[in-house]
Amino acid sequence: MAGATIDKIVSLCKRRGFLFQGSELYGGLQGTWDYGPMGVELKNNVKRLWWRSNVYERDDMEGLDAAILMNRLVLKYSGHEDTFSDPLVDCRKCKKRFPRRPDRRHREVRRGRHARLHRAAPVQPHVPHADDDIAYLRPETAQGIFVNFKNVLDSTNRKLPFGIAQIGKAYRNEITPKNFIFRVREFEQMEIEYFVKPGEDDETHEQWIADRISWYHRYGIKPENLRQHVQAADELAHYAKACTDLLYRFFPEREDEDKQYEEVEGIANRTDFDLTCHTKGGVLRFADGREIPNEHAVMKQTYFDDAAKVHLTPYVIEPSGGVDRITLAFLMDAYEEQTLEGGKQRTVLHLHPELSPVKVAVIPLARNKPEIVAVAKQIKKDLQSTGQLRTMFDDSGNIGKCYARQDEIGTPFCVTVDHQSLEDNEVTIRDRDSMQQERVAIDRLKSYFFERLSL
Repeated sequence: MAGATIDKIVSLCKRRGFLFQGSELYGGLQGTWDYGPMGVELKNNVKRLWWRSNVYERDDMEGLDAAILMNRLVLKYSGHEDTFSDPLVDCRKCKKRFPRRPDRRHREVRRGRHARLHRAAPVQPHVPHADDDIAYLRPETAQGIFVNFKNVLDSTNRKLPFGIAQIGKAYRNEITPKNFIFRVREFEQMEIEYFVKPGEDDETHEQWIADRISWYHRYGIKPENLRQHVQAADELAHYAKACTDLLYRFFPEREDEDKQYEEVEGIANRTDFDLTCHTKGGVLRFADGREIPNEHAVMKQTYFDDAAKVHLTPYVIEPSGGVDRITLAFLMDAYEEQTLEGGKQRTVLHLHPELSPVKVAVIPLARNKPEIVAVAKQIKKDLQSTGQLRTMFDDSGNIGKCYARQDEIGTPFCVTVDHQSLEDNEVTIRDRDSMQQERVAIDRLKSYFFERLSL
């Protein structure tokens, strides 16, 4: 049995309609990927399960969907605007551009007089009628939550602790997007800002770390493929008191085991940094000691503690993950190459049923027999009408090819309608993981799948 590498996942995703290169028709655009028919279903399932676990299954969470375009003052007082420019080096000799980083300084020295410094421009769409005609595409979804803290608090009458969850697009000027959807310029984030009283932050931080690890395990990530990395003091962002990264084994082919693991999610203790920045009369404080007083906010972002009769600025715990990286992790963990009896090869995605893009595939054994096809299409229609059983009618080839296709899509069950089905009103159900088959009455199919898929 063999596992996944990103190269194998790329091949599978193109072949089975999970992801395509962005703008492929015109040669592509580096760092952009389009989710195909299977990919959009998988990605939506990832988001749905995250939302259900963190919003619907908790009593202390509200949802939000803030605008992507933001007033530039939001990112001025968050501290982002001062760091939007990334240093680049243009080589006049080879005509290539390189990121200017300390670990690449030796290359710049070798280029000598051929090198000159450039800075990557931030993404700055011009907005008609805006005060200064400039707005930013947000680099993270978090700021939309912070600037709406008081709005959510006042409209819901929440008491601490409580959180605000958001799923949305973010944009960054990645100089070298690479490794498929692992590093891209346009991506989706799933973020929570969980507000607590100062002094309760350490315990809450540890609880969120445990909860997030449990979520990954619950939906199929193997424990050995997920690690924790507690950031050292010199690794922390200037606003963070503590941060633990969850690392997934994205690169099993690397010889150095430590380098096989890269971040899939971070859980940070951001203290009161953000609400202090975004409050009337607040102050943005940089690590180098610089301060920018907030002269533009129109309200205070504080919480009134009824018991203590004081206004306080909550601390914030932030679990933040990228939808694309999380989707990639689930794909990689589910991927398996098997050698069956007789040397036959099989590739299968053992996706958790709630993640699977398709729950059931219905296959007519003889696609040239109208009566068999009609029964198969009616079964597909009946199952799909439940609204919970995404069902595919598959007559793309012989039964073996159909099974192979559904295995690679990750479909948990296949239903085969054959000649005998016309006589006994039963069909053959094949399980993806065990490949075992059993006959089941057509009128029992809904209850059969709801029970086995835990729907």
